[in-house]
Amino acid sequence: MSHANAALTVRARLRLARLIVEDRWSPARAAERYDVSWRTAKKWADRYRAEGEAGLHDRSSRPHRQPHRTPTPLVRKILHLRRKRRLGPVPIADQLGLAASTVHAVLTRHQANRLSHLDRTTGEAIRRYEHAQPGDMLHVDVKKLGNVPDGGGWRYLGRQQGRKNRAATAGAERSKYRNPVLGTAFVHTVIDDHSRVAYAEIHDDETAITATGVLRRAVAWFADRGVSTRRVLTDNGSAYKSHLWRDTCTELGIVVKKTRPYRPQTNGKIERFHRTLADGWAFAKLYTSEKARRAALPAFLHDYNHHRPHTAIGKIPPITRLNNLAGHHI
Repeated sequence: MSHANAALTVRARLRLARLIVEDRWSPARAAERYDVSWRTAKKWADRYRAEGEAGLHDRSSRPHRQPHRTPTPLVRKILHLRRKRRLGPVPIADQLGLAASTVHAVLTRHQANRLSHLDRTTGEAIRRYEHAQPGDMLHVDVKKLGNVPDGGGWRYLGRQQGRKNRAATAGAERSKYRNPVLGTAFVHTVIDDHSRVAYAEIHDDETAITATGVLRRAVAWFADRGVSTRRVLTDNGSAYKSHLWRDTCTELGIVVKKTRPYRPQTNGKIERFHRTLADGWAFAKLYTSEKARRAALPAFLHDYNHHRPHTAIGKIPPITRLNNLAGHHI
């Protein structure tokens, strides 16, 4: 695409070049017709003769040689200080005797200008991946949430009123310190790596029996939408290390994958979905009971899958990445 102030678009260049090459106009006459210099008209005509229409597109303005570019050994020192010590452009420039703008340019060129682009543990640039087809990999995990007391929780009502509501909630158990215990909601979540389509169920535990039941239903749910599951990625939780999980995956024809220990970034897509789940559903508004919050989950999932633009896949809803879903793009 031409820049905003270009005198000629690609189509106008083609018409200009044809006037000179095919209709035998002089460059000066054609230039006058299109209100450009004769040198510009001759340039596009020469490119058209040599390369055809392909030669009329914009080219990079980057020079072929950059004799004053920062030497490679110095670049390595800059990146080392950035990744190992998390220094910014000004401290790095002070240590190496360079201009801060030079250091910033090097960091930008190597995608290290923002610390969020670097892995917190290793300092290396974050490597992102995406499987080519829906079903190539399902990410599975559990999000734990404290149950909401009757009347609402402390996040919206404050800690004093929240404690009163917890104490007044029917059926609340008591800890050994006589504090009311409402229990935990275990949200079993499944994300397709390619499309980011999500499936979730809420249970009162995270045992192997519950986890395998969720997996069977999730695989069937994706199959109804034309997705065949080939791999599943989980952390090293006890449910996912069980023989039941292994045997269930074998029965379903799914290859089992595990994340590296203490490396939640390996399962980063579902970890990021949990943040969206918390902001868009779990803590999005005041729920006056756990039943009300659980009843709101299907509506959130439908909005997430069918309507919410996902920035990681080009600002389109995840469901649109499933290629054989006639009637589902609503």
